[in-house]
Amino acid sequence: MTQCVPSLNLPKTLNYEVSPIKQSFPSIALSSLSLSCKSMSKSKKYPSISASVMSSQDHQSPSLDAFTCSDRRDEVLEAIRSSLSNCLSETNLHLTVPGLKSKIRGKVRDIYDGGDYLVLVTTDRQSAFDRVLASIPFKGQVLNETSLWWFNQTQHIALNAVVSAPDKNVTIAKKCSVFPVEFVVRGYVTGSTDTSLWTVYNKGIRNYCGNALPDGMVKNQRLPANILTPTTKAADHDVPVTPEEIVQRGLMTQADYDEASRKALSLFEYGQCVASEHGLILVDTKYEFGKGCDGTVLLIDEVHTPDSSRYWIAHSYEDRFQNGLEPENVDKEFLRLWFKDNCNPYEDEVLPDAPEELVSELAWRYIFLFETITKSKFDIPVTEDPIHDRISRNVSMALSSLQ
Repeated sequence: MTQCVPSLNLPKTLNYEVSPIKQSFPSIALSSLSLSCKSMSKSKKYPSISASVMSSQDHQSPSLDAFTCSDRRDEVLEAIRSSLSNCLSETNLHLTVPGLKSKIRGKVRDIYDGGDYLVLVTTDRQSAFDRVLASIPFKGQVLNETSLWWFNQTQHIALNAVVSAPDKNVTIAKKCSVFPVEFVVRGYVTGSTDTSLWTVYNKGIRNYCGNALPDGMVKNQRLPANILTPTTKAADHDVPVTPEEIVQRGLMTQADYDEASRKALSLFEYGQCVASEHGLILVDTKYEFGKGCDGTVLLIDEVHTPDSSRYWIAHSYEDRFQNGLEPENVDKEFLRLWFKDNCNPYEDEVLPDAPEELVSELAWRYIFLFETITKSKFDIPVTEDPIHDRISRNVSMALSSLQ
């Protein structure tokens, strides 16, 4: 029988089911979308960090120009460069917040046991190739706020259980039992890691995670249909697995797998729709699910962030693809490629430091994506208050209100 306990070997953020409760934190004024996608449930809004809603005149369809020359980019880059030495690379809330117990350090998130709840702190650590590559200014905040926005928009597809977001970098959630499977959904043949679809396809593999792939495809080409390529969540690296193997190994029951896989494909289709209406292509992503105490399959971890997803600029994709050029991306792929060109990120014990200009560029792209998708202006922190002190104070207040 499933137990409502946190998974101790899970190196990523968890989000859980909970009934709405009264909060003492201000709610984020998220701009509503006028979408042709399936109508979104508006029954629950998660408390979060305030952001200024942009008008349509403020935020046009994205292009390469927005990456390379704009007043907003200059403003954000200045703040990023001044914060390069002030990233949130490590937290120790169990030493500063009463009531917090054990800490699990993931690649990006620090997870704390708060009794009935988990406190999930998204740091500025940047991971790829199953290791930490660098620290990126404001990354934790933008990932946390991006996930909260998507969690709120996708409740009509998959339930989740965010309790509150008392700090820019923090989400508090109920505990649940986590399935040891990542649901990776792909719409294109692309990627550079060992488990990416292009890497395995280029080696001649035509049946991957139970999916039959056609011959003659080239890198960055769209698949005939979206596919699901699950992986097991091993301690050091993810391992591709077929749906049959998931059930045979007892990782999930057939019923749970069927429900989670349906939700994953529906979430991805919806995410593609939202991205398309904002001038972006959602290329691939990963989802994680758990089971609540009542047996409900719940969406957990993060949703459609640039850490868990690959995004391309839509208007230039076709022309660049036809000319054999890489798509304009709004994710961490360019940083992955730099490390692959300058070291062996899988085997080298010590990695080179990422160039500051690449770190700054990645921070800008994450913020650019948040603003493009949400039509909200990212709230750049301006206080001199140490980040860890701020988080400790806000988490302490939040947990006290949940007693």
